[in-house]
Amino acid sequence: MKTKLALVFCAALTAFGSAVADETKIRLRDAPEVQTVTANCSGCHSLDYIQMNSKFMKRATWEAEVHKMVAVMGAPVTEEDQKRLVDYLVREYGVAD
Repeated sequence: MKTKLALVFCAALTAFGSAVADETKIRLRDAPEVQTVTANCSGCHSLDYIQMNSKFMKRATWEAEVHKMVAVMGAPVTEEDQKRLVDYLVREYGVAD
């Protein structure tokens, strides 16, 4: 019974969280790679993470973050797209080294 109740509670939280999140208001800076970023990143997390983290991310940090998403979290991102993601993130949201 407790397991069923926990599953119902988790399902309700998931449904509520999905209904509340409004990704349409999140706008990444326009560039040729923005579709690659959206396609590869938004399936797992909100795109506002990019904007929130950009205040302190240098190239090495963005590279490590993209590598972590692929190697640790299992994001299916090709090597070519990883490079495009990092280049975009550094150029549009990175801070100087």
